[in-house]
Amino acid sequence: MSSHAIFLPALAMVALTFIVLAVMFSRRVAQMKRDRIHPQKVATSQQAAALYTDVAPADNFRNLFEMPVLFYLALVVAALTGQVSSLVLGLAWTYVAARVLHSAIHCSYNKVMHRFRAYALSVFVLLALWCVLGYGLIAG
Repeated sequence: MSSHAIFLPALAMVALTFIVLAVMFSRRVAQMKRDRIHPQKVATSQQAAALYTDVAPADNFRNLFEMPVLFYLALVVAALTGQVSSLVLGLAWTYVAARVLHSAIHCSYNKVMHRFRAYALSVFVLLALWCVLGYGLIAG
């Protein structure tokens, strides 16, 4: 199996990150225009939190730079150590699907327990991915 295939889930996560950025940007600009918020009035995160009414996309965008860092590293480890397999690719794509679901919930109706389930699924899948890779690294 080609080690390049492991980078397609990374590409999907990058696309998700840019999509969430676009959602955040469009909603913020729309609110700034609608409520006539001068850009300087949201210069800090504290000021922004006080003025923006829809912060879910920004929260989700920040979240895409937390646990996914371990995901990206796992894909590099898989590629560098020759551990790209159907199992590893399946786990990687499942992680991406869970994160897409999490972002969709977070940026739309934002029901916490639904969002939590999607997030928990992604965490467990990421843990499984690292267990597979860790076993491969230790077993040689």
